[in-house]
Order: sequence, then C-alpha cells, then structure tokens
Amino acid sequence: MRTDLIRKTALTAAGLAFTGGAIAGPVTAAYAASEAKPPTQTHTDRKGHGERELGVRYEAQPNFYYCGPAAARNALSVQGKDISVDAMAKEMGTTEAGTNSINDITPVLNKETGKKNAYHSVEISGSNADDKQTDKLRADVVRTVDDGRAVVANIAGTTTDTDGGVHSFEGGHYISVVGYRDGGNVVKIADSADPNMASYEVTVEHLADWIATRGYATS
Repeated sequence: MRTDLIRKTALTAAGLAFTGGAIAGPVTAAYAASEAKPPTQTHTDRKGHGERELGVRYEAQPNFYYCGPAAARNALSVQGKDISVDAMAKEMGTTEAGTNSINDITPVLNKETGKKNAYHSVEISGSNADDKQTDKLRADVVRTVDDGRAVVANIAGTTTDTDGGVHSFEGGHYISVVGYRDGGNVVKIADSADPNMASYEVTVEHLADWIATRGYATS
C-alpha cells in the first residue's frame, strides 16, 4: 500500500552536481558470472559487539534515474544473484522520473530472492526519525545482514559519513545497506551514484534521518 510519505524519487541534478556527474557509464567490479555468494566478513569488536559486512559485486548506475534498480541489483548481489539493472528497472516500472517508491522495490527483491516474504517495507514517518524508529532500523539492519541479505533504503537530503564526507541527494535516491559494526550503531552503505564513493559508513541515527519521510526494504 502506498502512502504520501513514501514518494517518487530519482537522482536529481543536485545530486549529480555533488557527485561530479561521475556516473556516465556502468562501472562493474570484475567477477565471474556465477551464483556464488561474495565473501562475508564477520568479526567481534573489542567491546564484544558484532560486526558483519556482506560481499558486494558492485555496479554503478548507468544513468541518473536508475538508482532504484541499481540499489536492488547491488543488494541482490550479496546473495550471489547476477541480474541486469535493465531487467530490474522493467520489473519496478522505473522511468526517467525514477522508481516510484520502496513499495515497488520490495516485491522485486522477494521475487529475485525466491521467497515471497523475504522482504517487507518499513516507513519512517515524520521529517526526522524518533528513537523508536531508529532502534527498529538498527535491529532490522542487523537481522537482515545476519540473514545474508542487504537492506535497500529510499533516502533524501544530505548526510555526513563517519569520515566527514558529505552525501547530498536532495531530490531522493536509493542505496543498499550491506553491513554493520558496533552492534549496528554504524552501518555500511553501497551507493551506486558514484563509483568513487561506492562505499562508506554512516551512523544508524544519520541513516534513519536520511530515510525519514520515506522507507526501506528489510527482512
């Protein structure tokens, strides 16, 4: 069911300007075409908190409006799936206006995962996430990643990563969440917008606020 809060998005000119427009063509990590899962790294930090990062066969989006298909494609790659972004876009009904909402991505993730209820959509209402919504996002990321799957999130606005890098998508964007550390307080992002900034970490609080007014697909 759609809501007014989970709304249409595409990587806009503002987002392109920030990333330097460096998405002129597909950039794919070299790998053999197979259904083998990329390696997963699992550790425990010095505080006893779990850490896990799923292996991603990363591919950048080939144009400004394919962020939804690309995020889903990168998310499914952690399961060993090798699906073209064109095929994903067709399934999601993506146009030059973007992919309408996370509710168009969740059914495709389920279909390609091969399980009807592998994923469901979660909305974060309001302009900022509250503590309860942030706690739920943290738990959802940890559970989904521990299950060997990635979260796909519909975000909008500007956030700062743990290294101080700024990521701005005022018109909206889709990203994959492929890992966590510090018990889920910090999450790993796979971002199709720019291969030069393909991977970075943000706090779960920043991610929750980035998703606010939109939603995410989780197991």
